[in-house]
Amino acid sequence: MSTALVKQLRAATGARLLDCKAAVDATGDLDAAFEWLRKKGAARAEKLVDRVAAHGLVAARAAGGAGCLVEVNSETDFVARTPEFRAFT
Repeated sequence: MSTALVKQLRAATGARLLDCKAAVDATGDLDAAFEWLRKKGAARAEKLVDRVAAHGLVAARAAGGAGCLVEVNSETDFVARTPEFRAFT
């Protein structure tokens, strides 16, 4: 395994270090490692598709005669109650 390849892959993709390391170990090639990470990401996203984001907040804003309602959801109420989440809405 090349540490330089792992570092380069991580910088280019923002993927987790362990995933980059596994991709380089499995392929040994930077381009093939990109493809490996893409497939792994698609598989991970497929697992998450059925999860329900039922907790969240609704924000309302009005300006200049126009209004907007925005609903932002999360999977847990713990996230929905954080100051960062509230500031986001």
